[in-house]
Amino acid sequence: MLVESCGRSVLLTFVPNSSPRFNWAEYRAEWLRSPKADLLSGVLVALALIPEAIAFSIIAGVAPQIGLYASFIIAIVISFVGGRPAMISAATGAMALLMVGLVKNHGLEYLFAATILTGVLQILFGWAGLSRYLKFVPRPVMTGFVNALAILIFMAQLPQFVGANWQMYAMVAAGLAIIYLLPRITRAVPSALVAIVVLTLVSIFTGADVKTVGDMGELPKALPPFHLPQVPLTLETLNIIFPVALTLTFVGLLESLLTAQLVDEKTDTTSDKNVESRGQGIANIVTGFFGGMAGCAMIGQSMINVTSGGRGRLSTFVAGAFLLVLILVLQGTLVQIPIAALVAVMIMVSISTFDWGSLRTMMTYPRGETIVMLATVLATVLTHDLSKGVLTGVVLSAIFFARKVSQLSSVSHADLPDGSRVYRVTGQLFFVSTHDFVHHFDFAYPARRVVIDLTNAHFWDGSAVGALDKVVFKFRQNGIEPELIGINEASATLIEKVALHDKPGAVAPSGH
Repeated sequence: MLVESCGRSVLLTFVPNSSPRFNWAEYRAEWLRSPKADLLSGVLVALALIPEAIAFSIIAGVAPQIGLYASFIIAIVISFVGGRPAMISAATGAMALLMVGLVKNHGLEYLFAATILTGVLQILFGWAGLSRYLKFVPRPVMTGFVNALAILIFMAQLPQFVGANWQMYAMVAAGLAIIYLLPRITRAVPSALVAIVVLTLVSIFTGADVKTVGDMGELPKALPPFHLPQVPLTLETLNIIFPVALTLTFVGLLESLLTAQLVDEKTDTTSDKNVESRGQGIANIVTGFFGGMAGCAMIGQSMINVTSGGRGRLSTFVAGAFLLVLILVLQGTLVQIPIAALVAVMIMVSISTFDWGSLRTMMTYPRGETIVMLATVLATVLTHDLSKGVLTGVVLSAIFFARKVSQLSSVSHADLPDGSRVYRVTGQLFFVSTHDFVHHFDFAYPARRVVIDLTNAHFWDGSAVGALDKVVFKFRQNGIEPELIGINEASATLIEKVALHDKPGAVAPSGH
């Protein structure tokens, strides 16, 4: 079977009950597609990972080295085993927020154990092929998710301006000028990378009074050793870490799969979400055994990578590997990078991430879709939790969809010359659309014969069958046995299993 993958037609041979066979040629191409662009974008992403990893470590209540270890390990591992080339995974804020209670109440070792268990659960998720349920996330929710992320990225930069002097503002302005003006002259090198290099040199040679990476915390000076979590292997330990690991699993995969879908759209390519799910799990298991915290895909850094030209696995690998080089070899230079340079890069990312077209279409799209998009944005921004925003949007979408479908069902009637009355039911019958179903029938009308024509109706759940039961029993109470005709096969199967009116000796339950 030919499928489009990363812009190329790839032949996949399917075997029953298995994943597509591994295609070595395509995998090799994913590494060598655009080496120069991947190298440069990977270096830029590594620089942007530093303050994020440190900040997320602080959020989780652990030392900066925990987040830094996690970031370079996850990035390197996912570059080999992930399903979405060019996507960046590392320690993230959403995951860090979920670890606070565990670290505070039980300590760091339990965090490592929970990280490993998270990886195992994510592998099982990918193995079971559950990523297909991502299709239940509607487009307005995706748009709201992206816009909320852009707003959160921008808001995350604002604390850097608290108490800042004019030099901070000047450097951010200069960084944005380089980022947006340099591409008009040349695109040979990512303008964001040039901005970081130039502002770092200016900071060093002028002795500018600005905050630097070195001011955010002490950095590790050695590779992380292999480490088995020092926790008792008991059910009590499992009871402690399992709820946290389960939450980390779902939040991590939700962010990762939505990010993968976003990168798919940005690069006009496709990716294997089940492979990505398993890859996230493998990466978290490895980081848990080397003293790191659980992580997932980073939308901001992924957008930096893609915007800067990163398209292959090499960009993700370089991001992790160069981060390691920065920490261990170039730490003396790294600590002198002004935070203003990284703030300028992240502001650029927030601007490029926001879907500005959604503002123009708000007035033309159906009102329900606009409400879903705005609710997703609002819930995400207020809670600083992308998963809560997506959940809000999905629930609202389901409610609006159910309401819309329920309005497409109707009941009409016609009186025949022989004194019979025919009720024609049309549409989809389920728990929403059957709320007033019974009120469409006149049980006191003196008809000689009542026919309920269900040819154009479909029963979806027990609530719909229960509504039909209620109608039949009410007619029987008035001495009329209604005739049901036109029931399709799927509805008939459900009615046979659930209905009461067609059972021998059927009596209407109380409430009918």
